[in-house]
Amino acid sequence: MKSLRAIGFRRAIRYLLWSVAYRFGYRLLCLSPLRVLWLRMAGATIGPDAVVMDVRLFNLDRSGVRQLHIGRDSFLGDECLLDMAGPIVLGDQVTLAERVTIITHMNVGYADHPLQPFFPPRVEAVSIANGAYIGTGAIILPGVRVGARAVIGAGSVVTRDVQPEAVAVGTPARVVRHVRHARDPRIRMSDAREE
Repeated sequence: MKSLRAIGFRRAIRYLLWSVAYRFGYRLLCLSPLRVLWLRMAGATIGPDAVVMDVRLFNLDRSGVRQLHIGRDSFLGDECLLDMAGPIVLGDQVTLAERVTIITHMNVGYADHPLQPFFPPRVEAVSIANGAYIGTGAIILPGVRVGARAVIGAGSVVTRDVQPEAVAVGTPARVVRHVRHARDPRIRMSDAREE
């Protein structure tokens, strides 16, 4: 079987073990504190008062959840999809709204796939800094860093780094304003301009 030859026997066994543990352990837990406990026991680093709703994890056979770091007071909404091929680091008070997707790798197919010379496999960490908000259905691609207190609009596709306190929207996401103006009560958010 080509897929078994491509990933090797050891990784296939890891895939099987993680699939069973995930499906019959984590997925059956209906309360956030139980999910957090399961993730911590499996090797994730999760700060106090973090809330993990019905989050979906994939590519657990690569390194399990050891590369998942969630800061204190963070919230991960229902049906978020986390690619555990590479590290995912969420700072303190990060909010992932429902159905956010974080991708840490890209691979177009088997080693003999005709696109491999143009798009070689890659794995890159994703980090989202303290206080950032990621809107519903947003997609964060490999290697992206989202700065502190940045806002990513719903449905946006983030292909490059977003600076702290920036508001980025669209496909691909682009900065449309900054939130630092919101701290001044005399300036409404709609009055803030991109700097």
